[in-house]
Amino acid sequence: MNAEAKLPASPWAPMNERETMRNSKREAVLRMAAQVFNEKGYQASTLDEVAERLNVTKPTLYYYVKSKDEILFECVRIGLTMLQDAITEVGASGGSAMDKLVAAMHKYTEIVTMDFGMCVIRVGEEPLPPEARQKLRGIKAAIDREFRELIRLGIEEGSIAPCDPKIAAFTMAGALSWIGRWYQPDGPLTPDDIAQQCIALLTHGLCSKRAAPERTSQSTVEPAIV
Repeated sequence: MNAEAKLPASPWAPMNERETMRNSKREAVLRMAAQVFNEKGYQASTLDEVAERLNVTKPTLYYYVKSKDEILFECVRIGLTMLQDAITEVGASGGSAMDKLVAAMHKYTEIVTMDFGMCVIRVGEEPLPPEARQKLRGIKAAIDREFRELIRLGIEEGSIAPCDPKIAAFTMAGALSWIGRWYQPDGPLTPDDIAQQCIALLTHGLCSKRAAPERTSQSTVEPAIV
């Protein structure tokens, strides 16, 4: 048999395989960049270090991304989209609104301890140009609406005590988001441990029933939080 007949028709992989490989490598670039941003902060991080950690040259990075700003935008967008998708998925599941809210809080905690989710909290959209910030804040607003709606439904059905859904959503998201700042992967607590303890505090509070203070009348003043 002719030796040449054994050779493949082309030394290049099919287009769909090449596209899959490119997407995989692009995600690796973004994930490594998120890790560097989380460790050092956006301003102190360089693409040279990202390239070095990936064992590639800096020009190689530009085959997958256009700029440092684009990398940060994509890292934050992926993290926010993960949060939004998780809450939407939980909202479509069964159980009471409180059950769904607890599940959403658990997923939220899990995601903010991951590379992209942590980047949302530790770096965020502030270093980006106004147009990019506006797009990302639109996703944040959608996440806030999802939380408020779950709380509103819970109050309506009786599984959540009467409260201001806006204040409750801000308090809950703020507490859970802060986990992304202090969480250490090599620390004594796993994300699941942290989620269980934080959710218990947020849903049951600190006071025992005997020590619980009397409730004050609900203020009608619009909260000064945006």
